[in-house]
Amino acid sequence: MNSTGRDLYYQMHAELCQVFTSPKRLEIIDLLRDGEKSVQQLVDLTGIPQANLSQHLAVLRQQKIVVTRRDGTCIYYSIPDLRIAQALDLVRDMLLERLKADGRAAKKIEAGLGR
Repeated sequence: MNSTGRDLYYQMHAELCQVFTSPKRLEIIDLLRDGEKSVQQLVDLTGIPQANLSQHLAVLRQQKIVVTRRDGTCIYYSIPDLRIAQALDLVRDMLLERLKADGRAAKKIEAGLGR
């Protein structure tokens, strides 16, 4: 890979990773791993006001982390490539390993994730 190609790759990689800097976006991705959800379902499950949720979903859509399907007036979101969820699983597992030193924190997080 030449310098220009390498620079472009790292720029694109950084832009993709920036999507994952929001705890709420991570929560949205985690909820969608089990199947598509409507905007209202996501509002109910996350407690995020619809206007804020729409902003998060727009960021996820822009990076093609989620796709939409319209059914009448409802818009449904899903993850088209579950490798995204698998990549986040790897990060979560690494984080939990680091927290093993404080068993209480790791157990609390594992229980909260339902995993």
